[in-house]
Amino acid sequence: MKSTLIIAGAFIVSCCGTSQNSSENTSKLDSTSEKNDKTTVVAYAQSITSKELKEHLYIFASDDFEGRDTGEPGQKKAAEYLKEQYKKMKIPSPMGGDDYYQEIPENYFRGGIKSSENVLAYIKGTEKPDEIVVLSAHYDHVGVDANGNVYNGADDDGSGTVSLLEIAEAFKKAKDDGVGPKRSILFLHVTGEEKGLYGSRYYTENPVFPLENTVTDLNIDMIGRIDQAHEEKDKNNYVYLIGSDRLSTELHNISEEVNSKYTKLDLDYTYNAKNDPNRFYFRSDHYNFAKHNIPIIFYFNGVHMDYHKITDTPDKIEYDLMAKRAQLVFYTAWEVANRAKKVVVDKIEKEGE
Repeated sequence: MKSTLIIAGAFIVSCCGTSQNSSENTSKLDSTSEKNDKTTVVAYAQSITSKELKEHLYIFASDDFEGRDTGEPGQKKAAEYLKEQYKKMKIPSPMGGDDYYQEIPENYFRGGIKSSENVLAYIKGTEKPDEIVVLSAHYDHVGVDANGNVYNGADDDGSGTVSLLEIAEAFKKAKDDGVGPKRSILFLHVTGEEKGLYGSRYYTENPVFPLENTVTDLNIDMIGRIDQAHEEKDKNNYVYLIGSDRLSTELHNISEEVNSKYTKLDLDYTYNAKNDPNRFYFRSDHYNFAKHNIPIIFYFNGVHMDYHKITDTPDKIEYDLMAKRAQLVFYTAWEVANRAKKVVVDKIEKEGE
């Protein structure tokens, strides 16, 4: 996640942090979803496993990828890894053929950053293919320090990156079995997040699919760890959600209801407050979609002691919890992609609010 100055005391979670509960502003899930075979949907979600997430992450967050610094050889190697995984799963690129990269030229960046690329894969919808559900995660990190120590970025954002791969595999299995999705799914791995949200901004300025056809962006940035506020055993079945109600009450309600039905995580809205001093809403890639009034949800585990340090390594990831969080994203995307009507935008925010 993009780093900014964090105000002291930001880790203290107030008692009002989970005040937005499913008891407020709830509505029944779309009838389309109710007709789905719950057992079938659960089977696809359960293909997102801690074992496979761990296998991917120990590769993706290894020293071989040299900290995945934007424009550098390690980031290029990471992009190639993602491309090869999608090819193995037989999930195509929206650009066609063997081209999974949305190239970003050097002159788009500031500060001497070299050219880079977003990595895109795509599952075409069966009934509403022109409507796009975007699932995003940044795959870059901060490279290597002056002493040659690698910033592996296992949680930030290796956790989100490999979760997208597992979610994509689940949707591909459903597609192959003839059960959707009705809307198209774009798996968007963005570069340059740590440098200033460059990759997602480039995509929204140069969209492969029209932004007016983009239903939502579900963005995953750090879902592999437990933060200080949730270390106690009775508190660690959680995930922070940010932005779910900022633009669409309906999207927020869908999220609450699928969690209640399937994953039963504690949804913590502490950092969703508009006066959150950390301003996390503005610090990851969903924000470049939200600026265009596209409803978003940002999935986040909170900042921990290894954030942006060389100690953010794959051995410290809570893989079972990470799988459960990734399954929540899958269930939410499944519902949004398969419901009869497009998610309604009923709120508009001015940039910077």
